[in-house]
Amino acid sequence: MRTPRLIIPLVLAVVLVGGGAYARPAHAAALTQTDPVYSYTDAIRETVYVDTALDNDGDHVPDKVVADIIRPRELSGVATVPVIMDASPYYDCCGRGNESETKVYAADGTVTKFPLYYDNYFVPRGYAFIAADLPGTSKSTGCEDVGGPEEVAGAKAVIDWLNGRTTAHTASGTAVVASWSNGKVGMIGKSWDGSIANGVAATGVAGLVTIVPISAISSWYDYERVNGSVNPKVSSVTSLQSLVTGRTSSACSAVASALSSGSDASTGNYNAFWAARDYVPAAAAGQVHASVFVVHGMNDLNVQGVNFGKWWNALSAAGVPRKIWLSQEGHVDPFDFRRAAWVDTLHQWFDYWLMGIANGIMSTPTADVERAADTWSTSSVWPPAGTATVNYSLAGTANPGTLSTAAPAAGTLSITDSPSLTETNAVSSPATSRTGRKVYETAALATALHIAGTPTVTLKVKSSKSTTTLSARLVDYGTATRVNYRSSGEGITTLTTQTCWGSATTADDACYKDTAKTVSSSAQQVLARGWIDGAHRDSLSATTAMSTSTYYTITIQLRPIDQVIPAGHQLGLVLTLSDAEFVSSHSTGATVSYDLSGCALALPVAPASFAASALSAPATVIDPAQTTTRLTLR
Repeated sequence: MRTPRLIIPLVLAVVLVGGGAYARPAHAAALTQTDPVYSYTDAIRETVYVDTALDNDGDHVPDKVVADIIRPRELSGVATVPVIMDASPYYDCCGRGNESETKVYAADGTVTKFPLYYDNYFVPRGYAFIAADLPGTSKSTGCEDVGGPEEVAGAKAVIDWLNGRTTAHTASGTAVVASWSNGKVGMIGKSWDGSIANGVAATGVAGLVTIVPISAISSWYDYERVNGSVNPKVSSVTSLQSLVTGRTSSACSAVASALSSGSDASTGNYNAFWAARDYVPAAAAGQVHASVFVVHGMNDLNVQGVNFGKWWNALSAAGVPRKIWLSQEGHVDPFDFRRAAWVDTLHQWFDYWLMGIANGIMSTPTADVERAADTWSTSSVWPPAGTATVNYSLAGTANPGTLSTAAPAAGTLSITDSPSLTETNAVSSPATSRTGRKVYETAALATALHIAGTPTVTLKVKSSKSTTTLSARLVDYGTATRVNYRSSGEGITTLTTQTCWGSATTADDACYKDTAKTVSSSAQQVLARGWIDGAHRDSLSATTAMSTSTYYTITIQLRPIDQVIPAGHQLGLVLTLSDAEFVSSHSTGATVSYDLSGCALALPVAPASFAASALSAPATVIDPAQTTTRLTLR
């Protein structure tokens, strides 16, 4: 896509749209979208320090959040405008986007380059853009508390200032009023940024009209913990704070200590610390008043799908206006896996919710789902209408190793913990006997099977130890070309070419490197994973030892998915115990007995009509070596 040529009409008319303002030529037809009619070069760039009600660094001065602003000069004093805001901890330490852009400052302290394309694209279209430093990061004061009350309140304070409910000042101390703002705000961001958008929305703050959380956390417990165990693939809250803090260690030592003790890694319990970082209950209680556009990779091993699944279900139950994109990639921004369609859709979304333009975006399908590399399908609701639970039993002695929709049969299974068993060895060569795993498979599917929602595995088990990890994986067995989300780019490869998305200055060119899908041929793919610590079977807040003589019925929720298994493939369920790659501790060396009459796989199965989507792969295959890395929330 070429950068749109910037045209400033000689005669402008200010059109009031849904409480906002947008200027267009006086002779123009009815407004259907915002166009780039304002000068990006001449836009007003300013920095304000927003006052909060908190003082978690204990210096007896209210903590302040730095908001760097860019807005159309032509509308200053003429009309008010809505705001798109990305509140982030990464503007100084680590950068944003696939190319890790950071803020660049002029000598007077104002930002000359904003990371990402939001400012380049939307400011010429009549929006203001704010890049806010979360408390304790970059130029903001206070201490970073990683998803907690300080972070959420800090970002919320910017919205309050835009609506005249709190104060702000310049670096020299001059009071600043956001007289240019119409009070409407849309928050957007990937990963940590999107997580804070979820958190602020959960406060129900007036003025937050919409959020676009991308690969975002809805419960920090579900990010760092796995049903009573610690997730070793991601950074701890203490290391995340250390990564992004802009303060001295002495200034924030008390907060760092509270993060370490509160997160309680030794037990894996859900406690008050995690409850303060869980935004789902507020959504379930109807406290989210903003519309929500969720984007998530179904193969995201960083912010796993449980975070979009619980959030989406709560929003759905509360009737929140919403839209969702689910991709085959890992922790990847849609700008880097479906760029042109994403920018166009995001433009429509913000035009509708922030400018009030009747463009029909809410009449389009609710869900866009990637079936294979660059092959997308849609549905009016998600999961699709008519999705119903289908139960599969783990066949007993008559048909060992079989997944069947027949009634459960008598039989037993014994698995002895194998801590060194990797996922690759656990799921590959399903007919081969391997210590530490058991594979159950369907017969070859006569027709495609469409799974949409959250599968669950119920197990009736007895452990030789007081606790053990129970692990389950849902696997598509059948050779196919698939997005290689275990590659270093999590499903994408960055190219040398680039395209430009908005207006530019010499300091900020709005151009970004293109990407391509990384695909490879594989004999199977893990579709969903799930784990639980047996001692947390009754509660995530406390442990209860397993009696070595008692069978317990334990249900594991797998990660939510929307995947189609083609005809001719087989659906597999792989059972293991400890899983050092995804959960730490509780690898006790137990032997677990399974009463197969009490074991079942429950699948949310969509109607067959939805499974007819094409599953062809692109012709170009980029297949770098697979890598396993420790993930950072970016």
